[in-house]
Amino acid sequence: MAGVHFPATECHEPVHYHHTGGPALSTHLTRRLVQLYAGLALYGVSSGLLVRAGLGLEPWGVLHQGLAKHTGLSIGVVSIVVGAAVLLLWIPLRQRPGLGTVSNVFAIGIFMDGTLAVVPDVRGLLAQVPLTAAAIVGNGVATGLYISARFGPGPRDGLMTGLHRATGRSIRLVRTSLEVLVVATGFLLGGSLGVGTVLYALAIGPLAQFFLRVFAIPTAAPEARAASPSPVRDTAGPGPAPERAILPR
Repeated sequence: MAGVHFPATECHEPVHYHHTGGPALSTHLTRRLVQLYAGLALYGVSSGLLVRAGLGLEPWGVLHQGLAKHTGLSIGVVSIVVGAAVLLLWIPLRQRPGLGTVSNVFAIGIFMDGTLAVVPDVRGLLAQVPLTAAAIVGNGVATGLYISARFGPGPRDGLMTGLHRATGRSIRLVRTSLEVLVVATGFLLGGSLGVGTVLYALAIGPLAQFFLRVFAIPTAAPEARAASPSPVRDTAGPGPAPERAILPR
């Protein structure tokens, strides 16, 4: 309009965006993703080695093997199907899955079947005992890697924490009750229960606790997260920290 003068506003000034910590945050996320998938791959490989050692499987492995014998599916495929079924139980428990949760369902079964395809059965205690020990340690390393990545617990660990929240019972009681039920069902179906199962139960807690500390990743600085938001976030959901589900209480 003629004769009307509008004052200059800030919109005419150049706007500068400062992305502090961008490269650092990218490196941080990359490390977490590498740890997640390295851990899941190692978990599948070590679980496959435990099968080949022939001295007994971890609790859920006993169930997977028993179901595999009755369905004709590979143990890795059964692991994927059971993981997906357990994930459905998260819905009434109001658990929130993360990238690690969904990846857990598929990656472990795939790498487990891959290992079983290339590693033959082991015969004789001189070979079985060291292989069992290596598989259990490998499982502990894998647990430390993928849980420390903080992309959400696995389906079975999330079921434990969800039941803990819903019932008010201790993690120890919920976990023990679930695993006794799982082992008993798997054994009745023909799953392998033996000294390896006992050794796994005794060793996995301390091993996981140790490797959780070894592979712990510091949380990204708040200013870096604000400056460079990432589409992949911590998605462990409410309730106890995911590592509590695999440690004895």
